[in-house]
Amino acid sequence: MSSHRISRTRLAAAAATTVLAALSLTACNDGTGAHDEGAGASTSTSASSGAPSPSSSSPSSSDASGSSNSSNSSGSSGSSDARPGAGSRSTAHTSAPKAPASSGKPVTCEGSNTKTVAAPLTRPVNHMLLTVTNTGSRSCFLYGYPAVRFGEAQAVPPVIEESQPQAVVTLKPGESGYASVSLSATDGSGSNGHTVKSLAVYFHGRSGNESVGAGAHPSLPAKGAYVDDSLKVTYWQQSMDDAINW
Repeated sequence: MSSHRISRTRLAAAAATTVLAALSLTACNDGTGAHDEGAGASTSTSASSGAPSPSSSSPSSSDASGSSNSSNSSGSSGSSDARPGAGSRSTAHTSAPKAPASSGKPVTCEGSNTKTVAAPLTRPVNHMLLTVTNTGSRSCFLYGYPAVRFGEAQAVPPVIEESQPQAVVTLKPGESGYASVSLSATDGSGSNGHTVKSLAVYFHGRSGNESVGAGAHPSLPAKGAYVDDSLKVTYWQQSMDDAINW
């Protein structure tokens, strides 16, 4: 064998040894690297995907339970919110004391549930019209005739008996009743004529013998009203026309 072939053989053996050593080292490094890279890959995947780790899944389920409880609580709250609505219906029900006031059962008309206005009439002359308007929430009965007191008079004037209506005047809320007052004789036959500046109107009850409730104090014209001993009034009337006919 020539020295040239021996040299080639040795080179080949040395190369083979080098390759085997490299392969052994590579195999060792790949095992370690594969393990490290696997852990790194696992962590990277978890972070990038946002998937919770097993330890975080428990709080998540706890949160879900809490959310469920919160939802139930919210539903309970909604139910509770509905109850005030029932409460407001209950509140409306507690305002029922007004119900008797609107039950339709009539009361007696008097100063506290009516408004009275006194206005001079041009026809008939020397007459005044009294208008009583129901300001209450229930119908009221306007019994008999107005008991009027002009100025400092100690007695009320008489009523014109022929003016008595067939039925008691009934005023629904907002409606008005009427009576006329003959202030003085048109022919001058009356006595003790004088001018008065104030007027009080009182209301009769069912019996017609007594005044009930509060009186009314309608204003008179600035110049006052002239009255004499012929002063008299009509019964309360349902219409103005019936009142001024007397």
